[in-house]
Amino acid sequence: MSRHLRLALVQAPAESLADFAARLRLRMKSPNAADLVVYPELHLCSIGTETMSLDEYYDTYAEPLDGPRGQALGDLARELGVWLIPGTVLERGADGDVYNTAVVYNPDGQLVASYRKVFTWRPYEPMCVGREFVVFDIPDVGRVGLSVCYDAWYPEVTRHLAWMGAELVVNVVQTSTSGRAQEIPINQANAIVNQIWVASVNGAGPTASGRSLLVDPEGEIRVAAIGMEYTTLLSIVDFDRVPAARKFGTGGDSWPWSFFTAEDSPLDLPLYNGFIDPATWRPAISAETPETLRPDEPVVFARPATRDGER
Repeated sequence: MSRHLRLALVQAPAESLADFAARLRLRMKSPNAADLVVYPELHLCSIGTETMSLDEYYDTYAEPLDGPRGQALGDLARELGVWLIPGTVLERGADGDVYNTAVVYNPDGQLVASYRKVFTWRPYEPMCVGREFVVFDIPDVGRVGLSVCYDAWYPEVTRHLAWMGAELVVNVVQTSTSGRAQEIPINQANAIVNQIWVASVNGAGPTASGRSLLVDPEGEIRVAAIGMEYTTLLSIVDFDRVPAARKFGTGGDSWPWSFFTAEDSPLDLPLYNGFIDPATWRPAISAETPETLRPDEPVVFARPATRDGER
């Protein structure tokens, strides 16, 4: 059974919730309809912010994930029968802190995943930081990981999501700075070294500088926005390309996940005060991955590596 996903990356300027809902309804009646629709970072939390203080910004946009905005987004996903990532929202946590949080709704309108941005753009982004990596499964298709904007600059994030079994990493972005030029090759590199799909969707002007793109598991850009235009990038993601690249090699000659063998000793990683254990190196395997395309002897969510039998 093939594992294909019709993916729409909506490079749009910031919108109100009402405008967002109206335009998404129109989009789903057009050739831009898709199974998974993705919007930029803080897409629904950016209008009028230029004149707001931080307290005013939080008072205007921060609410619990199960608040009125979350209910409306779930209802919209259910109405349209679509997987929906409306970018990130300002989440008011139970602890009272505010987070920049990516949310995912399934076609039944359920909130199936939420990811609090770990690498906020300090010192300019004041929100609290998250402390968990997040993946979710699309039944009969594959596993998807979440990252937000500056997270892409830290290879540990995408590597960890790939290790958790993500075959597509969705990186939602809102940047208007010159750094977007560097993010293009960064996203390509994250796809190449992890042998996964990477989708990075930035906002359109005047909110952000655009240049959204989708990269395949061998680093080829499949579709991209030229600049900051308001556009929808539509493509078909073939999840079977991931296990195929790992089995047959990127370009037919590189197998980064298959380097270590059972005979190798652990490799110290002083930077992290830890080490790589060859027994737990390879990524988890999605239940949807065809057996014939799985790498040899994969490790699926092995227990944390230890030394000398200690736990």
